[in-house]
Amino acid sequence: MRFAFYGRVSTEDQQDPEASRNWQKARAQTLIEGDIVTEHFDIGQSRSIPWKRRPEANHLLNALKDPDRGFDAVVIGEPQRAFYGNQYGLTFPVFVHYGVQLWVPEVGGQVDPESEAHDLVMSVFGGMSKGERNRIKIRVRSAMAAQAKVEGRFLGGRPPYGYRIVDAGPHPNPAKAADGKRLHKLEPHPETAPIVQRIFTEYLDGRGLFAIAEALTNDRIKSPSAHDRARNQHRSGIAWSKGAVRTILANPRYTGRQVWNKQRKDEVLLDVEDVALGHATKMRWNDPGSWVWSASVVQEPLIDTDTFERARTTLAGGGRTRKTRERNRVRRTYVLRSLMYCGVCARRMQGHWNHDAPYYRCRFPYEYALANKVDHPRNVYLAEHEVLPVVDHWLTTLFTPGRLDTTVRALYKSQTDSTPNPSTTEATRVVAECDTKLARYRAALEAGADPKMIATWTSQIQTQKAEALARVPAIPSQPQRMAEEEIREFLGTLGDIHTALDEAVADDKSAVYQRLGLKLTYQPDTRIVQAAVNIDTRPHSHGPRARSGHKNNPTEIPWGYGTCPEGDLNPHAR
Repeated sequence: MRFAFYGRVSTEDQQDPEASRNWQKARAQTLIEGDIVTEHFDIGQSRSIPWKRRPEANHLLNALKDPDRGFDAVVIGEPQRAFYGNQYGLTFPVFVHYGVQLWVPEVGGQVDPESEAHDLVMSVFGGMSKGERNRIKIRVRSAMAAQAKVEGRFLGGRPPYGYRIVDAGPHPNPAKAADGKRLHKLEPHPETAPIVQRIFTEYLDGRGLFAIAEALTNDRIKSPSAHDRARNQHRSGIAWSKGAVRTILANPRYTGRQVWNKQRKDEVLLDVEDVALGHATKMRWNDPGSWVWSASVVQEPLIDTDTFERARTTLAGGGRTRKTRERNRVRRTYVLRSLMYCGVCARRMQGHWNHDAPYYRCRFPYEYALANKVDHPRNVYLAEHEVLPVVDHWLTTLFTPGRLDTTVRALYKSQTDSTPNPSTTEATRVVAECDTKLARYRAALEAGADPKMIATWTSQIQTQKAEALARVPAIPSQPQRMAEEEIREFLGTLGDIHTALDEAVADDKSAVYQRLGLKLTYQPDTRIVQAAVNIDTRPHSHGPRARSGHKNNPTEIPWGYGTCPEGDLNPHAR
């Protein structure tokens, strides 16, 4: 028989992906009678993510539909890694439908779809997988809470503005210390610590958030995102914002105590009407009463506790005496959410409900200090109903038979060159050399070398490796180029875009725009909207599925590829 192998390793497992793949495949190989002809191995995907949202698992599901798939069965080395909770019950019927066998070691071979015992065993392993993940979460959170409260240990993450991370000695765990792991702590940054103290002083003296931001920008003091560009590449850093000032005033770590559990990760259903899509992780703020404070001061404080409490009380009252302010949130539907950009500052425009209709606005001067003389209108407004009809018409004409040749050529020419970036190549080389040296140090340690000397060497190499890895994410990866015929063939799977956009409800239409990679840039001076499509064939591993058609009869919209710029769209010139 011909087999396809499936395995998975996540970043939560703290395992070497190649080593994990090898032992899972070896376990699968000893079970089967035949050859493994193809492999699907997900790296960095949590077990809680459903198969359709794991890139390699989704490829495998799609391969099942192909009569010329090239394999007769699928073998899994460890079912706990493949199935979580009720995923087996949602996935195995697909195998049965397409006549593909599933083999796992825990049942001694092929899973019999008619066997209640096999069904029970696989369901139990799914439950065990879910229980194991939950137990790990509980243990880790309990340990981190104790380390923060009792030891005041710095538990990682970016340092607050005003502090920097410094070495705090070897790790207390001997095994981790032998691997070069070090503890870290916070110490005042010589350049930014006085700025934090200035912010608290001026705020308690009666100066407002915006006035403080304006003064800091006017004095040419770098904002937090401009000061630490490596950790804030997603922000412009053009000026201080009142939001940055507010965040500093609300951060209790400036009192010298370690504070943990300010935020939590909640798993929220992507679609309450389709539970099989799984959950998405959302970061949410915890109530201050559940924050974990260190029992003692563990780092040099920038302000005293009384100063912080007075600032927090004033801030919570909106500058007045009341401590809380209630807001009733109403969920509005914005079809172009996250797709509309301001042509002046290049920031995403915010959805704003006005006169019972959706609008998009950019209030850059309201949020950021303008002492840097940025030429930006105080408010940039655009009505959604002025844009949607023109965008829909443009998209439908873009993929009509008469325009298809032009669209294909534009997509082909717009593809970026996939030639490796020299900086990426150099960083990859450094990482490989560091891994080689670390392997030698580990062998020397096992052979009886001095642990202190090995720990020193390992720490130096780990630092070099971290610096090299930090340079890699800043360089965007380039997709593989596609030929014109491949693009044309793929565009043929898009279906009738006109019908999809004409009949889709608001949420589904927004999902279609997301899948098409639509980006709209509004130029307020000329009142022109520029539109571009960036269609990507790579699988989408998060977020809701995109659907088209009527809400009662949705159809999947696949991915496209490349960037296809089009001329200006002027919603005011019909």
